[in-house]
Amino acid sequence: MLTVHNLSFSYLKKVTLQNIDFSLERGKNLALIGESGCGKSTLLKLIYGLHDLDKGKIFWNDVEVLGPKFNLIPGVDSMKYLAQDFDLMPFITVAENVGKYLSNIYPDKKKARVMELLEIVEMTDFANVKAKTLSGGQMQRVAIARVLALEPELLLLDEPFSHIDNFRKNSLRRRLFAYLKEKQITCIVATHDSTDVLSFADEVIVMKEGTIIEKGTPKKVFENPVNRYVASLFGDVNEMEIDGKTQLIYPHQLKVVEKSNLKVTVVNSYFRGNHYLIEAEYNNQTVFFESEVDFDANSVIHLKKIDL
Repeated sequence: MLTVHNLSFSYLKKVTLQNIDFSLERGKNLALIGESGCGKSTLLKLIYGLHDLDKGKIFWNDVEVLGPKFNLIPGVDSMKYLAQDFDLMPFITVAENVGKYLSNIYPDKKKARVMELLEIVEMTDFANVKAKTLSGGQMQRVAIARVLALEPELLLLDEPFSHIDNFRKNSLRRRLFAYLKEKQITCIVATHDSTDVLSFADEVIVMKEGTIIEKGTPKKVFENPVNRYVASLFGDVNEMEIDGKTQLIYPHQLKVVEKSNLKVTVVNSYFRGNHYLIEAEYNNQTVFFESEVDFDANSVIHLKKIDL
């Protein structure tokens, strides 16, 4: 359904994206991950048609996506784009914001649709509250409901959970991505959160300095990162030489054993709820491993690498 071919784009003279090439099937969820400034947000804007390309082409359902030079009003009708600024109307209610683009011909049907969407984002209790009184996280949830109102074919989400509290974020993600799968809505999410990628994405694209450096399923990219940069996007990672070979090792891959050749000295311990993250020193470098028990500083621990 979506094809991005050899795309390049610059703001003024600075190259922002270069040689971006990928395709996405209907109903799939694609996650774009990478450090800040790598071009994720710009790529979403280009797919939506908000800028003109320097080079390359974008096709949606075999129809080329064209930018402002070719359209009086930029954007593709069958797509919806949720930016990081939400763009709600402050002096009308939450329900009115969500139903802004819905037809008024059948008011009962419109009201039912608005309440259905507010239930997905857990904002039904705020239906009659003016948007200006909401917190940042509440505004973000209303903005998500609004882009779903007309049920787009392609949904483009730029850091959609960045302002939402953790206790609400997990529930919202499950509800939202389940709804998108049920309705077969194709989705691209630009995110810094590895949970968005590992738990919900069908495919992932890793970006750095405006280029794609890896793409594949989340499981494949996580288990076989091409370099430390890719691995670090999923959390702490160790780059260690074991048996004469430099390896990328996640903290949960290091297991405490009674005796081994991998001997470390504990520096700090961080409680993580169901385990401790232990910071240690190994061959004059910092390494991290997970443990069910705490260790005092300067304790000498033996570790063994286990496979994913």
